[in-house]
Amino acid sequence: MTIAPKKHLPLLQLDNLWKRFGDGQQQVIAVSGVNLIVNEGEFVTLVGPSGCGKSTLFNMIAGLLDPDSDGAILFKGQSQRDGELLGKVSFMPQRDLLLPWRTIMDNAILALECEGVPRKEARKRAEGLFPSFGLSGFEQSYPHQLSGGMRQRVALMRTFLFERDLMLLDEPFGALDALTRALMQRWLLKLWEKHRRTVLFITHDIDEAIFLGSKVVVMSARPGTIKCVEQIDLPRPRTPDMLTSAEFIAIKKRLLEAIEEESMKSFRFTEHEEQS
Repeated sequence: MTIAPKKHLPLLQLDNLWKRFGDGQQQVIAVSGVNLIVNEGEFVTLVGPSGCGKSTLFNMIAGLLDPDSDGAILFKGQSQRDGELLGKVSFMPQRDLLLPWRTIMDNAILALECEGVPRKEARKRAEGLFPSFGLSGFEQSYPHQLSGGMRQRVALMRTFLFERDLMLLDEPFGALDALTRALMQRWLLKLWEKHRRTVLFITHDIDEAIFLGSKVVVMSARPGTIKCVEQIDLPRPRTPDMLTSAEFIAIKKRLLEAIEEESMKSFRFTEHEEQS
């Protein structure tokens, strides 16, 4: 008798996901009919015009917002509603949100403490990660003593220590200068290649989306839905010289065309709103 191979369920599946705010004529549709599959171990980057609902989508995946009843979020094959996703994924918003009165060590272990892990044990878990995050020697420093890039690494370490299968990163490098951003991208990829956590990453930078991603998801103008998904088959480990390769430039051209088309729709929609 032949045994059929076991099917692997997606880690995350968004099925006809909608989110509306307000009622009647004042209603705003932020996200409409989003369908997306994220498999275990993928690094998925999400791009789209401003205001297209990327952060709203993240807030729903994190369990901070409930989706409308039209669709569903499935995590490991199980439907999630009414805040059930809270605590099941780790989420880093755009700002580092470090507490200025806590040391770097105590900022890093904050999520563990909130889970009830004793401080001594939480610190022991964190100690081994400081070298990987390039923060050795800064355990007892305070946030104001660190550069922007170092503060982002602390925030990422805090997110990483909150050991969950899915990490949501909402423009973590958006406020950094170009050189620091490039260094942080390569550092994050090394970390991901070592630990293979599943990552969903929002960015406005097309180069960043391609360089980091296993696949790039492009969202449409509001109401945000999935316009296209581009599989990125560039070899790993990714290297800076890939940014100027013919294959990279061809992918970038396709994605830019898709995003620019949506950005123009968004611009025309805003103009119409202002005139009315």
